[in-house]
Amino acid sequence: MTATTNSDGAPPTEMFGIDVETTPPAELLRRILDYAERAERRRVSYVNAHVLNQAQSNPELHSALQSSDVVYCDGYGVRLAARLIGLRVPHRMTGADWVWGIAALCQESGRSLYLLGSDPGAASGAAQALKRWYPRLDVRGTHHGYFDLDSPHSDRVLEHIAEMKPDILLVGMGTPQQELWVDRNRDRIDAPVVWTVGALFDYMSGRVPRAPYWISDNGFEWIYRLAVEPRRMWRRYLLGNPAFLYRVLDERRQGNHSSSR
Repeated sequence: MTATTNSDGAPPTEMFGIDVETTPPAELLRRILDYAERAERRRVSYVNAHVLNQAQSNPELHSALQSSDVVYCDGYGVRLAARLIGLRVPHRMTGADWVWGIAALCQESGRSLYLLGSDPGAASGAAQALKRWYPRLDVRGTHHGYFDLDSPHSDRVLEHIAEMKPDILLVGMGTPQQELWVDRNRDRIDAPVVWTVGALFDYMSGRVPRAPYWISDNGFEWIYRLAVEPRRMWRRYLLGNPAFLYRVLDERRQGNHSSSR
């Protein structure tokens, strides 16, 4: 992507070579739905401190994010980094919040979803949660995300998606697997909008508890996640957060940017 002003007038902010949306979430969701209604081939991704850390050491992931049509902020670390560097600060848009908005828009407009990813049962559990709130929502199919990227199983998943023909495909395999799978299969995925969503289905299905709003809305959700899953998350946060802060401060010292806040 290139750092150009979007159709709604909000220019993205470039962070470590990746353009991050600054459009308000409600407007961004409507733009993504518009892509689906017009059957435009678009890729939607997110970044947080963990994803940006991985992108710095994984060129294929960095390229996949650069190739995405929409990259939005899903984490307070990115907002803090933008402030420290002197960039336009993006809005934060977490999957556990936006998914209900996009489901409402899809039900209203007759657009369909397909949920791919997480442990067996998580995607179907997430679909059931959506249907409880939006009974007329068209969920075309679900599938777990436990298969090798270039395996025959992956081919069968692609065939099922092509058979179901969803308007929006939500892919929750975790980073970098989800971004790499989408990038490698970009010409084979039969869905106008392909949206990587991380651990969203685990939260929606109730398999992983979400932090209370008073924690998550104040930038401390990472502490809650570390407390809930210490063995899985300690490296991401206890090593990753300081590494990210170092990169941000180094970028600030170099001053290779222009303030656009």
